[in-house]
Amino acid sequence: MLTRRTLVAAAVAGSLLATSGAAFAQDKLYIPLVSKGFQHQFWQAVKAGADKAAAEFGVEVTFEGPDTEAQVDKQMDMLAAALAKKPAAIGFAALDSQAATPLLKQAQEAGIPIIAFDSGVDSDIPATTVTTDNLAAASLAADKMAELIGGAGKVALVVHDQTSRTGIDRRDGFVNQVAAKYPDIEIVDIQYGGGDQLQSTEITKAILTAHPDIKGIFGANEGSAIGVLNAIRETGTKGVVVIGYDSGKLQKDAIRAGEMAGAITQSPVGIGYETVKAAIAAINGEKLPAKIDSGFAWYDATNIDAPEIAAVLYD
Repeated sequence: MLTRRTLVAAAVAGSLLATSGAAFAQDKLYIPLVSKGFQHQFWQAVKAGADKAAAEFGVEVTFEGPDTEAQVDKQMDMLAAALAKKPAAIGFAALDSQAATPLLKQAQEAGIPIIAFDSGVDSDIPATTVTTDNLAAASLAADKMAELIGGAGKVALVVHDQTSRTGIDRRDGFVNQVAAKYPDIEIVDIQYGGGDQLQSTEITKAILTAHPDIKGIFGANEGSAIGVLNAIRETGTKGVVVIGYDSGKLQKDAIRAGEMAGAITQSPVGIGYETVKAAIAAINGEKLPAKIDSGFAWYDATNIDAPEIAAVLYD
């Protein structure tokens, strides 16, 4: 039986097919999503959400990203290739909040709506940004760190980058909360590992060597957090509180084992789903809010199996 949503999507597709020069696959709206990468399970979960929406609304979706989150130029090539196919809309998760501006202007001139997801851009061209409130989420991570280290001591951050909106906001959310509320906590270092586990491991080892009395480290995405964990394990360091971000089997196992205190979870499936849903709305001329908040939560050993938390975690 066709759902109302399916009928609406089909009507939108039929109308646009008759009036637009956009490219279609098998008479469906074509919406490519250009993500930050494929190297983390987070992006696979985003893709699953996009695929779910594509099936529900009867549109054609593709999902791709560069090999690593340091490959801004490769991502720009992917965005340019997506534009060349004249899609009905594009979903875009920027590695660099400014680098894509010329391509976004091309999309705007061609009448192709852009839906930013996960990480926004420094531009008002996107019709909306589907994202976690990363400032608020990282502030919560800072509160949890303060609670776990007794409100005093040295801490550090290992962040995936300082160019994407997520990297900037997760860093600033944590740092600003510490500055505002915890005068006895000292942030002794902030390092950037490109979201790469190996690079983040080496960075963390250097932090541990330079600050043997450090009390806690915040890993601001999946790869960063796993790098922090690996360094703690490889150096045999004890007594350092590790807080992560995102999910994945390694972080979940570490939390269950007591090696990681807890982490912030996003809703990656929700991000993918809402991106495709917003793209269809933009194609249909609907007014969208500037941001669509996909939500976040703290999880640790006490609530990791709670239904509302388990629903947004992934392996």
